[in-house]
Amino acid sequence: TQSKSRMLNSIARLEAEVAGMQARVGDAHRRDRSSITRSSSASRPERPSRKHGGAKARTRCFLALCLTHSSAAIRVASRAPIAHDGFLSTRSRPLEMNLFRRLLRLDRGGAEASQEASAGAGASKLAVMETGTPVVVSPMGFEFSAQRPLEQPDRLWRGAEGTSFLSEAALARAEAGNPIEKAKLVKDATTVFNSVYEYAAAIRSGEMNWEDVEKADMNTRLKWVGMLHREKRTPGKFMMRLRTPNGIVNADLMRFYADSVEPYGADVGVIDITTRQNIQLRGIPLEDATTIIDGLHARGQTSFHSALDNVRNMVGSPLAGIDDQEMVDTRPHCHALNDLISKNPETGERGNPMWCNLPRKFNIAVSGSRDDFAHTHINDIGFQPCAHATTGEMGFNVVLGGYMSTKRVAESVDMNVWVPDSVDATVALSKAILRVFRDEGERKDRQKARLMWLVEAHGPVEEVVPYPGERPHARCHASYREKILAEVESYGGGVRERFDVQQPRPTGDFARRELNGVFAQPQPSLHRVGVHVPVGRLSVDEARQIADLAERYVPGAEVRLTVEENVILPNVKEEDLAALCAEPCLNGASRLSVNPGKIAGNVVSCTGSQFCGLAMVETKNNAEAIAKELDQRVAVHRGIRIHWTGCPNSCGQVQAGDIGLMGGPAKKMNAEGKMKAVPGVKVFVGGTIGEHGKLQLQPTAMNGGADSEGVPIDDLVPVLTQIIVDNFHGTVNPEFEAEQTAWRIAREQGDAAKKVAAEAKAAAKAAKAKAA
Repeated sequence: TQSKSRMLNSIARLEAEVAGMQARVGDAHRRDRSSITRSSSASRPERPSRKHGGAKARTRCFLALCLTHSSAAIRVASRAPIAHDGFLSTRSRPLEMNLFRRLLRLDRGGAEASQEASAGAGASKLAVMETGTPVVVSPMGFEFSAQRPLEQPDRLWRGAEGTSFLSEAALARAEAGNPIEKAKLVKDATTVFNSVYEYAAAIRSGEMNWEDVEKADMNTRLKWVGMLHREKRTPGKFMMRLRTPNGIVNADLMRFYADSVEPYGADVGVIDITTRQNIQLRGIPLEDATTIIDGLHARGQTSFHSALDNVRNMVGSPLAGIDDQEMVDTRPHCHALNDLISKNPETGERGNPMWCNLPRKFNIAVSGSRDDFAHTHINDIGFQPCAHATTGEMGFNVVLGGYMSTKRVAESVDMNVWVPDSVDATVALSKAILRVFRDEGERKDRQKARLMWLVEAHGPVEEVVPYPGERPHARCHASYREKILAEVESYGGGVRERFDVQQPRPTGDFARRELNGVFAQPQPSLHRVGVHVPVGRLSVDEARQIADLAERYVPGAEVRLTVEENVILPNVKEEDLAALCAEPCLNGASRLSVNPGKIAGNVVSCTGSQFCGLAMVETKNNAEAIAKELDQRVAVHRGIRIHWTGCPNSCGQVQAGDIGLMGGPAKKMNAEGKMKAVPGVKVFVGGTIGEHGKLQLQPTAMNGGADSEGVPIDDLVPVLTQIIVDNFHGTVNPEFEAEQTAWRIAREQGDAAKKVAAEAKAAAKAAKAKAA
């Protein structure tokens, strides 16, 4: 007895899956390469016979079977081809049989989310838009409209070109701009909303392969549907980045992610949780992309607008609606902002041409408490919760321009604007900032194309003390503020009248809270359980384990992601805590855990050289292994946040870590006594997060040991141990004291010798210059 919304969502998911199956079967027929023996009824005729009904009749039977209320599970014991009609091909059977298993177990996950989990989301009314675009329910419980093609190749995205929204001045700058700007003009990025389907079908049919795809499409435009080609590391394979507003997914999506990457093997087919509460799927070939896109859309999620010059995933509070310290529920804001960017207002389809031609990437974060779990200080727009000093109305102070890149790392600056806790207000302000950024932003030098450069172009940023007793903080020039407010005013609706100047920030002591572990919620007898996912990397089995936990213990099977690349299971009943924490997948040799070490549990890592061609070092495997060793070696009284990044782009946000490790040059003496280049890191010490977050912009010069120059990764365990002892009140465990002391003395002596040698070399050089 399923609810209407769950039933319609199930139908939507099934239709998308069936469309993908039908497309694959049709492609196989056209290629005539399949090993499956097909009957003539499998060719999907336009007019199926009355006697047998053809493919459409089989689709109806499939839907009827999957929607039957049952607790049974179908398992495939053999991988031998199914000969009767070829509906399930050998290659895709694991994915499609997992679909059977998911849908025949719908009763296990619970039909409705708890009131607490859906607070603020509002009631969802499923419908079909006047444009014909169907509506499903997002993981947060909001209406989500997205194209859901049931026939191929008739799918056509409809909308204006992104270029058509540019001002004349912006168009002129783009024409004289960098190669990416010119590529967007030669063929609009919106074309990829259709061409991804055309490419996938052509590759499946054998008409072309991935190497035949136009280079600008392959490496640039496909990023508008979240497809990032990993040419240097896995040629022909893509990382697929999704949009996960507020980091909220569910068990069905976790299973779908696992099903999507499973065919590509354990080494390549993995799932990453990112520092933007997001999901990245790895190992995806172009021919399979559209099946995943359709499956995501049928589940209330999209991958559109997730890479390159787009507004990225909306980060919110992972504790939204379940936090006794909550000031603002971030979920409605993240959902509305996600729709602003990714939904075409004319058709309801995913893919909004209005924001398809920005000068550069753009990040938005909405914080819900003083913890600032969203890291607003490193986002282009940051909404920081704050009550109005006079009225007491809750709202946000707005900060601007925070970002990290190869050439510059910038903390956000105050805008001197307060907006109320209203979706209309946050959307209007974001729209205004984006419109000005789109039409006035730099389009020649990509290193100067982020929002901060445009803010500074309107006048100097000055440090101010906003209110007595507050810390000094940089503030944008009044001319930029007034330009944005005038833009908001032009939208009408009276939103601008509710804005005010920046309000006094909250005062009093406040310590940022932990997310890993078990914590009570304000709802009686409910708890949140933070599950540590080492370096955010999930195997297929681990993703399914999390889905299993959510289905067993969480109403609505909800799963939340954090910017620390971990998972939270909300709304767990008190009587279920012992059983949950005793689950085998959270104990013993499992990588997942509820109570990780204070060091291992706080490690963040970028992708690293395993998949990223920009990374100078491998990060995830090193980060996980070294953190485990540190937890055994040194005792600490609080969590120590160690961030890893493979290159200066700082996707791992090393400047925000207690300790940041960035791939960099290093040398180590080999067996012959010669200094040889080895994988190494630059070390940053002292970054902070939370309401007074401060970045550490400069690395600390150091060597990895007596026989090293710079810090080789091989030397990191004693180096990090010493940093933790010297800077974070760590204590070396007794069994390692002698070893650590010997290393420290040897490094000190080696550093002293290097200093003497350097001084002697400098003196000799000076003497030689003087003699000349």
